[in-house]
Amino acid sequence: MTRIRVPLGKFIKEYSERNKGNEDIPVYSVTNSQGFCTEYFGKEVASQDKTTYKIVPQGYFAYNPSRINVGSVDWQRYEKRVIVSPLYNVFSVSEGIDRQYLYYFLRSDLGRQMIKAKASGSVRDNLKLDMLKEMTIPDISVEQQKFCSSVLDKLHKLIQMRQQELQKLDEFIKARFVELFGDPVSNSYGLPEATLPDLGEFGRGVSKHRPRNDIKLLGGKYPLIQTGDVANAGLYITSYSSTYSELGLKQSKMWDKGTLCITIAANIAKTAILEFDACFPDSVVGFIANERTNNIFVHYWFSFFQAILESQAPESAQKNINLKILSELKVIVPEKRKQDQFASFVKLTDKSKVAVQKALDEAQLLFDSLMQEYFG
Repeated sequence: MTRIRVPLGKFIKEYSERNKGNEDIPVYSVTNSQGFCTEYFGKEVASQDKTTYKIVPQGYFAYNPSRINVGSVDWQRYEKRVIVSPLYNVFSVSEGIDRQYLYYFLRSDLGRQMIKAKASGSVRDNLKLDMLKEMTIPDISVEQQKFCSSVLDKLHKLIQMRQQELQKLDEFIKARFVELFGDPVSNSYGLPEATLPDLGEFGRGVSKHRPRNDIKLLGGKYPLIQTGDVANAGLYITSYSSTYSELGLKQSKMWDKGTLCITIAANIAKTAILEFDACFPDSVVGFIANERTNNIFVHYWFSFFQAILESQAPESAQKNINLKILSELKVIVPEKRKQDQFASFVKLTDKSKVAVQKALDEAQLLFDSLMQEYFG
């Protein structure tokens, strides 16, 4: 059954009051991750002329015309009045629409598709307010809108809780690392040190053929891991989306299950352990621990990598990591018994992380499904 839709112009009205008196009103931004927030601006904003800034009363919407397509839109729920950049569009809504329902619609897949279609071809793909008014929304009662918003709010809160649980478990593991081994940046426990080549097999992935994305290299049965697969994994890489053909394998190298993958391009020094044999290009370094260490310990040593790099490497090298820089860094080497004790602790904690991640994925899937049902 086709759902009746009505244009947003029925509910929204432009609001263009500016801070002409240069009053001391809090300055906010609207981001896709935080909505209305103050963290975006530096201290220098306080001294700027803010007479052209737009006022956003409580309950009013504001959006960045060139970034609403990625979700930079929100309604102001924090203060009596705030001000935003003169480039923003500000509007009020009538009693015929629930603010939170409209907020979710504008951030839904369909809402973003409409925004992209309306803004396409305009200067910098800016969405003018008149374009926004032309977009349509399901014609349901305010009571129904509020019900939808309430369900989505509860799910969103649950998703945030699961994300916080994962963050706390990560912090718990890092705290245990420091408890057992001290600060790895300053080596506060005075532990022996060694380089990665001293601690195991260490080398770049191989991708000799050019171009690297030649169709003849791909589509076979041999797993191919890219930097994004490493960066998006947790402790272990458990899946892959690309494969090499026989030709692809011949110009590369197969690394064994258990290899620690270390990225040196795009996502710098992200690490994860292979759960299967796989190839990877030269933007990834492989490490297989010898009897002096284990890969789980080294993986978490890398979680302190940025601070370690700043401490040990020249400033000019800190944004261009290569095999030489990695091979010269000093890794703390506690007694193997303690490293294995830490690895056992990590494996136990990781079981909790897997359970939380599963619950998070299920909540996110339900949230996405309901967004599609309510607005699609």
